[in-house]
Formats: sequence, structure tokens, C-alpha cells
Amino acid sequence: MSSKRIPTLQGVYEARRNISKYLKPTTLLYSRRLSELLDCQLYLKLENLQPTRAFKIRGGINYMEHVMQQAAASTVITASTGNHAQSVAYAGLLFGIGVKIVMPNGVPEIKIEAVKKLHAEVITHGSYFDEALQYAQQLAVDKGYTCLHPINEPLLHEGVATMHLEIFEEQPNVDVVINPIGGGSGASGACLVYKTLNPRIRVIGVQAEGAPAFYESWKEDAVKQTERVNTIAEGLATARTYDLPFNLLRKRIDDIVLVSDDEMSRAVNTIFLATGQVAELAGAASTAAAFKIRSQLERKTVALLVSGGNIQPAQLAGILTNSTPFD
Repeated sequence: MSSKRIPTLQGVYEARRNISKYLKPTTLLYSRRLSELLDCQLYLKLENLQPTRAFKIRGGINYMEHVMQQAAASTVITASTGNHAQSVAYAGLLFGIGVKIVMPNGVPEIKIEAVKKLHAEVITHGSYFDEALQYAQQLAVDKGYTCLHPINEPLLHEGVATMHLEIFEEQPNVDVVINPIGGGSGASGACLVYKTLNPRIRVIGVQAEGAPAFYESWKEDAVKQTERVNTIAEGLATARTYDLPFNLLRKRIDDIVLVSDDEMSRAVNTIFLATGQVAELAGAASTAAAFKIRSQLERKTVALLVSGGNIQPAQLAGILTNSTPFD
């Protein structure tokens, strides 16, 4: 697949046609409790209810559908901290295409086991995502695999953007949408949909304070890389900014908020108490950001992405026991 093509809204509609054969739209849940706390009309887009418990399954299916149609690969290799890995492994199993995933050290065991149960091979390399990606790219050259870039592939962005198309069609009067930024496909999908269909809708991104490469790039309007990452939210633990999402977001996104690990933990607790839904730290980042900028959301209609729910049971238990929910 080409990484030079720019994703389009037409591509998002085509992705929905592909994905709808395998996935149903996820719930856009109105939360009375969160609406009261934030003095707005608050909706949660529950991507944690996907078969792989994360939004990236949309991109994986869209990509593999094209690979299958073109008979383009027998083995696909990619890199991931977990949710992208499951999406590609799930789609590979669906279409009968071999999958190898390079994952950095420190990925939660629940995510590794989930990938293995989908019959994909897990290769461990590096300390964080970007090192794993470099190794996957080298293995592709050495072994002749098809390398799926987990961030710079347009088909992934168009597949992921279908979740925002669902939000827009169900709540066309939404005022603000908040989406986490790890690699950036979710936020770029948001801008692709809302800024094309209704530019008045504000799109706000969220990064971890310990992994602010995209935030710094956006502030300085130049691609930046940090020396290291320091966050336990593995879904946000990227040390650099990638060209495709940066070019899509640099002039379109309205704001980017940084949140701490503690704030994300509090958001996990808050989501659970308010709705009974389980979110991983990255999946709760949008909620953490909403509480951080609550004065900007008053009396607005707001959609928050619960982008994933793959969290170790012990970590979840610790958060629910030891963190303080927002009030």
C-alpha cells in the first residue's frame, strides 16, 4: 500500500462500506453524571466495545481488505504497543493473511496474549514504539514481508475516521470532539471528517505529558522528536511525530492538551464510576482533558473518545482503589 496518498472523506465513506461488513457502529453513550460534572451535554464514543476493545480495528480491517483484494501480501509485519497489533492480527485472521507484530518491552501482558490468541507472531524489540517500528521495517527488508506502517498508511486513517463519521451522523450538532493522540490517526480522522463536513466543530487532541512530541511539533510547526518517553499510558508512548498525521493536523486541529498519568488514572476511575465502562489509560485521556479544560466545554455538546479498554486487571484494580475520581 502507498504511504504517499493523502486520506480523503471519500476514502472514509469507502472504508465504511468495507468495515460495515464485519463491524457494527459502536455506541455513542450519553452520560448524565459526566454531563452534570462538566456542565455540558457529554457523550462517550465507546470504542472499548469493539471486538479487540479498541478503535484501531477499523483501520486494520480496511487495510487488510485492500491487501486481500489486490493479493498484495502473504505476510504483513507491523509495530505496535498493543491496540494496532490486535487490529491487524484480527483482520489477518479474518482474511487469511499471516501477521507478525514487533512490540516494545513493557507492553501489558493482556495485550500480548490477545495478539497471540489471534494467531499472530509477537516479536519483542526495543524500549518504546519507535524502536519497535524501526526493527519491523528492517525485518521487512530482510525477509521480504509487506511492512504496514502503523501511522503513515492512509488506509488506516480512513478506516479509523469512520468512528467520527458515526458520531457526526448521530449527533450532527456536536460542538467539541476530544481525541487522544499517540501516532495521530484518531485525531487526523476527526479533522478529516468534521473539518470537511462542518468546520465549526472544534477538534481537540490529547497527549501524555511524558510523550509530548506531537504537541511540541504542533506548537512549533515543525516535526519534532523527544529523547525518551515517560508515561505508563502505552497507547500514547510515542517519541516522535510522523509526517502523515502531522500534515493532516497541523492547520486543522484546534488545540492539543497535555495530561499526566495521574489525571488519566483519575479519568479511568471517573468513567468506571459514572458509566461502568472500562477504559485503559490512553482510552481515558480524552476524559482527563475534558476535566482539565472544563470551563471551555460549559453548555456545549461534547463527544469524548473512549479509544480503548485493554488494561491489566491488577492495574485497573489499583486505579479504582488508589486514585481519586474527578468531581
